[in-house]
Amino acid sequence: QVQLVESGGGWVETGGSLRVSCVVSGGTLSGYALAWFRQAPGKEREYVAGFSRTGGYTYYGDSVKGRFIITRDNGKKTVYLQMNSLKPEDAAVYYCAASRTVITSELRNHRAYNNWGQGTQVTVSS
Repeated sequence: QVQLVESGGGWVETGGSLRVSCVVSGGTLSGYALAWFRQAPGKEREYVAGFSRTGGYTYYGDSVKGRFIITRDNGKKTVYLQMNSLKPEDAAVYYCAASRTVITSELRNHRAYNNWGQGTQVTVSS
């Protein structure tokens, strides 16, 4: 099991940018699928972006494609989510997640991840 700690959330105006970070401890990033999910009040947890378990592929949710970029620094054991052209509908708690067992077809399913951070709030004003 690894521990995940998110940071970098905050308030931003519509059209602005924000970067959130997820520091992983208790293990290396190797072999883990790493992902960002988000959850707004009253809504299902939504897949935002993620890496395959090999780290060689990145995936994005349809609502953020072309605006958000996921990156990682293996040496710092940190995963980043750069969020650009933010919209009010992007406002949510953003969670980092990791799994060593998730299969490719389940990467977008939050139930397939067993390691979660506490979340960081992103607020976008209209």
